[in-house]
Amino acid sequence: MENSSVMAVNSWVVLSAAIAFAAAVIGGTYAQGKAASVALEGIARNPAAADKLQTPMILALALIESLVLFGFGIAFLILQKFAA
Repeated sequence: MENSSVMAVNSWVVLSAAIAFAAAVIGGTYAQGKAASVALEGIARNPAAADKLQTPMILALALIESLVLFGFGIAFLILQKFAA
């Protein structure tokens, strides 16, 4: 009986880690798409501002990607901690 309850807990842990990582990926891709879209729209409206928009856009995309990697790290830690 005890072995089946441990397997059930492990299944829930794996499912919660997968959901956490999926949420991070979905949120990150949405945010990156929105940031790139807004930056390109600004460049299209004012091509002279391209130099001023490019560096902050790349920095924002890198920070958004770091949040996705942070979510991956948390999901991995959840798996290591509870699904052992």
